[in-house]
This record gives sequence, structure tokens and C-alpha cells, in this order.
Amino acid sequence: MKPNLFQYVRAKSTKDAVSLLEELGEDTQILAGGQSLVPTMALRMANPETLIDISAIAELQIIELSNGVLTIGAGCRYVDILNRDLVVKSAPLLCQAIPYIAHDAIRNRGTIGGSLALADPASELPACMLALNAVIIVESNDGQRKISALDFFQGTYFTALSENELLVAVEIPEIGSNQIHEFHEISRRSGDYAISGGAFVLTLEDSLITCAQLAYFAVSDCAVLATNAAEALEGVSLSPETIISVSDIVAGEIEFFADLYNSEATKKQVTKVLTRRMLTKIYDGIG
Repeated sequence: MKPNLFQYVRAKSTKDAVSLLEELGEDTQILAGGQSLVPTMALRMANPETLIDISAIAELQIIELSNGVLTIGAGCRYVDILNRDLVVKSAPLLCQAIPYIAHDAIRNRGTIGGSLALADPASELPACMLALNAVIIVESNDGQRKISALDFFQGTYFTALSENELLVAVEIPEIGSNQIHEFHEISRRSGDYAISGGAFVLTLEDSLITCAQLAYFAVSDCAVLATNAAEALEGVSLSPETIISVSDIVAGEIEFFADLYNSEATKKQVTKVLTRRMLTKIYDGIG
């Protein structure tokens, strides 16, 4: 199939893009990498009257570290992020996650902003943002506002982003010397959507865990934090017994959603296995 007829406008700047959003109204969509939007238009699942292309806006492609905060522009492609030493050193969780995203063709064109704005519950990056305590920066004609990742992702393809707002960047706290980042997902084949995936950030003092962020994707209606399991980890040292206990807590607190191929029970069991694998890897690394 081919998409319906639409108008195409190329924005020259962020200010230009948000002005166009305000002017053209609700039947307008943003085109960045186009890895999700273009296929849905071809299937006529999306029928925007106008596309605003933001792919040439230089200010959306920054990657910089200042005062302990890593800022990544929404227009940065996955491959741009993966190949930057600054990201490897400051937020290694992202560089662990990106190789799991689809295939090279997608990673060469897809953008971080597009992924976060779409809020696909099976996407890797929203879970990473939750685990990293990231802040999402959006802009409209009224100015910028910052939204915590916890408040940004609200459901399947549903975020706190208003129709007249453009996602322009994310801010991520720089990894601490006492932090461990770990990412893993389980899928049938490389490049497939995950059956279950996790993004963990643990903070340790000596051998004790002082803070834990356990984020999951592809298991519910959006990326979720396992807060009860995280609380069970805080103040204790990792051990085989703790790992089993925490995995059981995770399986009990998440509201699992079936997908086309996997039942809720399958998601639950795979998530328990995933959690054990990830915590065991961390345990082996610090033991």
C-alpha cells in the first residue's frame, strides 16, 4: 500500500518546528528518522495531513556533558549515540541497549526522540530513561518544560507530550563511580521484539545496595519500574537467595499484558528468568 496524500514541510530550527506545529494543528506529525511513522503511513494506520521534517535541525543533534548531566538531542540517531565515547563513559546503559534495537538499517536512521515520543511499550529506550532517572525536555511556543521520565510515559503510545510540543532533548545524570548499569532482553530471534526486557541501575556503598532502579519493557502497557523489588534490594548485599526473592517480587508486582505471541503467564515466567540472569551477572561481577 501507499500512504494517503500529505503536505511536507522541512523545519529549519526548533523554533520553526514548534511554530509550524502550532499553526498547522492536530493533523500534523513530526518526521525525524521515520522508522516507525513511514511504515504506519504506508499501511494507512497513520494519515497526517502534514509532515514536519526535523531531521536537518542541528540543535537537535547535540551530545554534551555539563555539570554531571549528559544532554542528548532528540534528533540523535541510535548509531550516533552508540559511537560516542562520551555516552559510553557517562551512560553505558544506553550503549548496552541500542545494539538490541532491531537491525542496522533501523539503528542508522531511527532517533532517540522518535522512540521516546512514540512510547512503544516494547521499545528499549523508555525503560532506560526510567532506570536512569532521565528528564525529557519538550518545547512549544510558550517555552520549554522538563518532565521526569516517570511522568512522561503514561500508556501504550501515550505520553505527557502535548500536540503543540516537540520533544527536543533528554537529560541523564552522569553515571557515578559506585553505580552499575545492566541491560538485557529475551527474544525469539535477534532483532525481534523482546518477550521481556530490563534496564537496571544499582548504586552500591561497599557491598550494600543503597539504591536500585529496576525498569522493564515489553511486559506491560508501557515501560514500568518494579518499585517493590527495588525496595527489597536496598540496604542488602546481593546473594543467590536475594536474587531469587527479588525475581519473585518482580513477577508479583508487574501487571503483565499478553501480546500477539506470548501470554501473560509466559511474560511473567520470562521476566523472572530475565531478572535472575541480570542480577546474577551483577553479583558475579562484584563478587
